[in-house]
Amino acid sequence: MDKQLKVLHVDAASSFYRVERFPIGPFWGPVDLGLHLAGREAGRPGVLNFGTGLLAGSIFPGSNRLIFTGNSPCWGGFYISSMGGAGLIFDDLGLNMVSLRGKAPVPSVLVLNREHGEEVQVQVVPLDVERVWAASPGGVYSLMDAVHSRWAGEFKRPPRVLAVGPAAASTDFGAIASAPYAAGRTTHADCWSGRGGFGSKLFREHGLCAVIYGGTCLDEDFRDRTVADEWFRARYELKVAAKDFEATAKYRFDPKFNTGGTFGVNYATLGGRLLAFNYRTVLWSEERRAGLNRSLVTDHYLKQFNEETIAAGQQRTCGEPCVAVCKKLNGEFKKDYEPYQAMGPLCGIFDQRAAERLNRRADGAGFDAISIGGVLGWLMECLDDGLLKPADLGVGALPRWKTEGFDVEADSAHNADLGIALIDSILLRRGELDLSLGARKLARRLSREKDPGIGGRLVCSANARNGWMVPNQYWNSGTLGPMPIMGKYYMYYGFDFVPPRQLGRLSAGRMVQELMLDDLGFCRFHRGWAEEMAPEIVEHIWGNSEQFLEVLKATAGRINSRNAAIFWESERDMDFVYTALKRRREVDGDRSPELGQWIGAFETDRKAAALDYWFEIRKGISETLTTLV
Repeated sequence: MDKQLKVLHVDAASSFYRVERFPIGPFWGPVDLGLHLAGREAGRPGVLNFGTGLLAGSIFPGSNRLIFTGNSPCWGGFYISSMGGAGLIFDDLGLNMVSLRGKAPVPSVLVLNREHGEEVQVQVVPLDVERVWAASPGGVYSLMDAVHSRWAGEFKRPPRVLAVGPAAASTDFGAIASAPYAAGRTTHADCWSGRGGFGSKLFREHGLCAVIYGGTCLDEDFRDRTVADEWFRARYELKVAAKDFEATAKYRFDPKFNTGGTFGVNYATLGGRLLAFNYRTVLWSEERRAGLNRSLVTDHYLKQFNEETIAAGQQRTCGEPCVAVCKKLNGEFKKDYEPYQAMGPLCGIFDQRAAERLNRRADGAGFDAISIGGVLGWLMECLDDGLLKPADLGVGALPRWKTEGFDVEADSAHNADLGIALIDSILLRRGELDLSLGARKLARRLSREKDPGIGGRLVCSANARNGWMVPNQYWNSGTLGPMPIMGKYYMYYGFDFVPPRQLGRLSAGRMVQELMLDDLGFCRFHRGWAEEMAPEIVEHIWGNSEQFLEVLKATAGRINSRNAAIFWESERDMDFVYTALKRRREVDGDRSPELGQWIGAFETDRKAAALDYWFEIRKGISETLTTLV
């Protein structure tokens, strides 16, 4: 197997490119090498890196994620984002990573084609992207189709397209989209590098609206299934395929809940932990939350999904062979929990037809789905509470958020229409909606100019000067912890009570494990075996798993050395954490003394207790990760 990592450096301003090689040992993959390249550019505009792990193209399922790294425009620090399946075709370039710098003078497409020989052909070609975005079906979908139609014929094997939408031009949280192609057409199993705003970085910092890549390189990938089966049998008494089938049950179909996918299993197990109406539900009684969940989610929203998607068997993969078939579909609409939660109940939407329209509009515009859902929920609550007027946001209606007599179809449709109107206002910067520097910056300005309560309703993790991230849609303390990277699963997000300092330690440990998956290009849906087997696989193939693990720990420590997390700025952030603790005692029956002490502290002085709690988490993180540098 290769002993070097090959990086193609591309200057988008000049189309100049060169190849640089790095030894395996000091570097192992797109995360630790991406951190090195980003750090090497300190004081300059910076780079956007994307590449695969060493196991891309191998027989190991889930090993073909495309990993993006660089300084995030919305988080305000180093960030890691990943995209399912897109690494399989990238591997045909015979590269491990592309590192972008410079900015094309006009919006352009980066074409990377390796037809023969050792060299990748590189072109930076101007494109009238505004015209393409405006064409049907719109936004990223139009751009993927246009780029594929224009260049696919130049590739000997089917290429893959990365594309951004107009959100990348207007905001700091534009995503990068891609989709597998079948019979020359884009499939509906679109994949996203959403978190971190790397679509905005690609477009605003490098002038690129799309990348099309592919090749014919046949490098030395690990393909010996007999040998791999022996490794797995020694640990699990199962072959690779059997163990992977067992580990990915949730994402395919879980017979315990008679549903599947993140949407199905998460909503089937949610109960009274429902997050809705911009997190207002955290302030409700358990009985009221559970009742709303039962009537609007279980008996309607989830029921629709199970009947239309699960029973109908509408599912496919991200583009690589995988038994998880995690892409749950209803026609053109792909159903995942967090997008359909953030642009579902969080926005007062509990009907699939309404949620489909809003999610499709946000996806077409190229937004990070979780972040735009959090922003829309926040703006809708400000409208509902009278803190902002419709004219302030360039819309003509108020949300229908009254739960008494809520009409699940009509009111959900109304709220989806309002969400779509707000997306249009964000893209056109109507009224007060300038999100070019993010939601936290906008919240501070509106709180100062309109009403102090506006900022108090925005739920997000804060980082550095303007950095922000809408949390993953789970109601627990870990999702708002002061980790150096938030919005991914680089934290402990269990629902049990863990003392905050221990929570920090657990989150730090979780970060190291997740970094291992990302550095090898593994999808975390396969973590049920990948976290245990990855060091063994490295040892068997490259013979130095101890150094591999040390590099991962050092990488985690170096990322944490740049930790610029900011204490919770909004009242709702503090409510979110306090009520999660309170629910653990009142509903789950946890009687641990320390939990009671923290609840008492919050009830005595919420802000002081929140500050102490936040710093305790931070201590646990720092005392764990700073020892790893």
